[in-house]
Amino acid sequence: MLSEMLSRGDIHDPGIGFITLTRVAVSPDLQQARVFYTSLGDEKTRKETSKALSRATPFMRRQIGSRLRLRRVPELEFRFDQSIENQDRVERIIRDLHEHPPEPLHPDAAPEPQTTPDDHDGD
Repeated sequence: MLSEMLSRGDIHDPGIGFITLTRVAVSPDLQQARVFYTSLGDEKTRKETSKALSRATPFMRRQIGSRLRLRRVPELEFRFDQSIENQDRVERIIRDLHEHPPEPLHPDAAPEPQTTPDDHDGD
C-alpha cells in the first residue's frame, strides 16, 4: 500500500524523490512498522529524503487507516536500508579481485609441506 501511494504520486513532497521500499518489519503487537527503503543520490539527498518521509508520515498513516479500516494504525518509522549498499560494496570488491588478483606475498618461498593425521615419525 505504501509503495502504491509513492508510485502513484499520492504524496506530493518533492523531497522524497525516487525511493524503493525494500521491506517492512512489523512488531508482534502491530503497533510499530519499520519501513526500510533505498534511494538514489548522495548523503545530502538521503537526508532530504528522510526529512520528507518524516513530513509525509502522518498523511500516510491516515491513508492506511482509511483504506484498511484498522482500529489502530501502526506508527511508521522509515529507515534507510544499508544492506543493499553493503551488498553492492562486496560485489565491487569481488569484481576488483577478479580483475586484479593480488600478488603472492613471497613468490620465491616454497610452500609448506602438508601433513595428515596419519603421518607418523616412525614410532
